[in-house]
Amino acid sequence: MKKISLSPLLVILLCATTVWGIPREPVPTAAASNRSAKKEKVYLLHADSLTFDAEQSADYRVLHGNVQFRKDSMYMYCDSAYFYEANNSLDAFSNVRMEQGDTLFIYGDVLYFDGNEQVARLRDHVRMENRNVTLFTDSLNYEMRPNIGYFFDGGSIVDEQNELTSLYGQYSPDTKDAVFNYDVVLTNEKYVIYSDTLTYNTNTKISYLRGPSTIVSDSNTILTTNGWYDTEADQAMLLDRSLLIGDNRSLTGDTLYYDRNIGFGEAFGNMRMVDSLQYIIMEGQYGFYNEVTDWAFATDSARVMEYSREDTLYLHADTLLSFIDIDSTRIVRAYYGVRFYRIDAQGVCDSMQYVARDTTLTMYDSPIMWSGNQQIVGDTIRLFFNDSTIDRAHVINSAFATQWKEGPYYDQMAGNEMKAFFEEGEMRRIETSGNVLTIYFPQEEDSTLIGMFNADASFLNIFLRDNKMEKMIMWPLVTGRMYPMEKLRKDIIYLPRYKWYEAERPKDQYDIYRKTSSKAGQTDSTDVRAPGHKFNL
Repeated sequence: MKKISLSPLLVILLCATTVWGIPREPVPTAAASNRSAKKEKVYLLHADSLTFDAEQSADYRVLHGNVQFRKDSMYMYCDSAYFYEANNSLDAFSNVRMEQGDTLFIYGDVLYFDGNEQVARLRDHVRMENRNVTLFTDSLNYEMRPNIGYFFDGGSIVDEQNELTSLYGQYSPDTKDAVFNYDVVLTNEKYVIYSDTLTYNTNTKISYLRGPSTIVSDSNTILTTNGWYDTEADQAMLLDRSLLIGDNRSLTGDTLYYDRNIGFGEAFGNMRMVDSLQYIIMEGQYGFYNEVTDWAFATDSARVMEYSREDTLYLHADTLLSFIDIDSTRIVRAYYGVRFYRIDAQGVCDSMQYVARDTTLTMYDSPIMWSGNQQIVGDTIRLFFNDSTIDRAHVINSAFATQWKEGPYYDQMAGNEMKAFFEEGEMRRIETSGNVLTIYFPQEEDSTLIGMFNADASFLNIFLRDNKMEKMIMWPLVTGRMYPMEKLRKDIIYLPRYKWYEAERPKDQYDIYRKTSSKAGQTDSTDVRAPGHKFNL
């Protein structure tokens, strides 16, 4: 074996010959310049010692002590190296460092550098620094031409706000874009993002989510497959039916905008908000929810569903609003063209309000309400509930109650004010006051109509059982008349304000979207429906 060992002085001279070659060659031709551009050399700048074994390592030189190389503007440092000058490559060991200007630094234990391909492969305790961004991994490949470093066996990237980890990742110092795949985790002091594929820009602090992703914080959880999250502004735009989940509430839509600073979530297209605590679902083509103020809003084909009972209530209006009042009471309001349906009760009005504190539902502006063969109208109808079952109803001004008996015959009751009381969902007593008028058709035990009783008084109380009248009390001064069935005429069997609004009545949960132009007191439809369910809302 023939081994050559050189002194430090001779190494310096040899390096000078190796690196700089013959001083100042003539300007190369264009063809030579192209060849040089395709294959630029790696230059050895310094080593404390150089060892060359012609028999065992004829194709490389062994360098020790403060070894330095240069490739274009990239400088490489290490404690020892194998230099393959013919292949324009090197293997560097211990305290490996790559530097490009004052912005890019790469550290590791081992470096395999191919100068022809301009690819650096660093292994073990690798750290890549680019201004305020640091990449950590044990296996990093750095490609000089596109200026991209990537890891493929786990790594992380850290800046002043976020830490991102994944199995595969790449980072471009030029564009500041970082791409992560497989088991991606972005950790921020306010939340953590888990994703399958994520792109993050270290300048803008915006992360782009592609594939199944979850954003978890103390206040909520977000599920998405497509969108972006600005980690600096704490704002997000999420596509493809993303889901925002808070305390007992969730919000979804074709597109979601979310501002974490004010707790504001906005949904565009097929919005759906679920309140699992109150058993309420709110829908619309547009809506929003504020998790700080607890405000919710829906419009454009807006619908709310209340499913606390087996029989779900479906309600439609132009605009739906839910909020917490100053005394911590939840209030739900519905505006313009309100229509609702439940198997045992249906209704229409212009606007409606529900107050959770005393569980009252108030219908405004020409409300109409039906249950089976019963109908109630008035200026305002207020319903009081107990465990989602109606306890009593209060009809304020122009009260008019109708109950279909058979054929063209209806029990009718009109007055200034009316109160109805219920037990287990069944109407048991009605109190009417102020200019009371009534038409009543008494029946035999076999339900055959006996005749018609027409009366007026100041006050009227009716007691019912099994949806039939047991007793009627009128006072103080009563005037009335009983007509046998054979004496009845069409002009006497209806009170002056009688109207049966069957055409306006919602027929099922889908019919709540149907628009109708008439209101109580403005149309007259004598279509009837056969007796049905008890008055139980």
